[in-house]
Amino acid sequence: MHMLSIIFPIRDEEENIENIINLFEKTKIPFDYEIIFVNDFSQDSSLEIIKKYSIENKSIKYLNNKNKGIGGAINLGIEESKGNYCCVMMADLSDDIGDMTKYYKTITENNLDAVFGSRFIKGSSCIDYPLKKLILNRLFNTFVKILYFSKYNDFTNAFKIYKKESLKSTMPLVSESFNIFLEIPLKVIGRNLKYEIIPISWQNRKSGYTKFKIQELGSKYLFTLIYCIIEKILIKK
Repeated sequence: MHMLSIIFPIRDEEENIENIINLFEKTKIPFDYEIIFVNDFSQDSSLEIIKKYSIENKSIKYLNNKNKGIGGAINLGIEESKGNYCCVMMADLSDDIGDMTKYYKTITENNLDAVFGSRFIKGSSCIDYPLKKLILNRLFNTFVKILYFSKYNDFTNAFKIYKKESLKSTMPLVSESFNIFLEIPLKVIGRNLKYEIIPISWQNRKSGYTKFKIQELGSKYLFTLIYCIIEKILIKK
């Protein structure tokens, strides 16, 4: 029996947690799944809210991050997941739960290692993306696409699905911050694992605040890119 583990890294998302749970409860999802909230040292009431819902619903569980940072939260979520497949979703409700279902259908029916969604191909939609962030996103992703001779153009987006066995073959995951979302797909591609690209929908958060800081992450993304290129070269030798 296949099952999907949906990993939500959480830091100060008290305004969104109940909305996430309500969304899953009212959506008919045609497969078994578990929701894993990984609390990343929240200072608000996020943990208390998650604890309450985990008692009421056995498909919801929570973990406390051991090493502060979204990279550590993702690593812990993968390690503790019970599913055959893992999907990372952001707690800002920017990702479409219908796309998650498409991910699962695509990866299971085609025996893939991963499915990468893109917000910037035909059939996709991207609503209310901040202009400065959009320009930097497109420049960096185009640069990576050229370096990797790839058709993919949305490496840095967190929302993707992986076969857990394949995901574990990319470890260790060394990124401590949002650059983990670049590291994983680059390692999938560098290992010649099987993946497909599909269009997805995205909309900017309506509640809470983003933890993504452009000025703090540039050097981390560059480090991850260099690291993954070197690893790719070494794997081929």
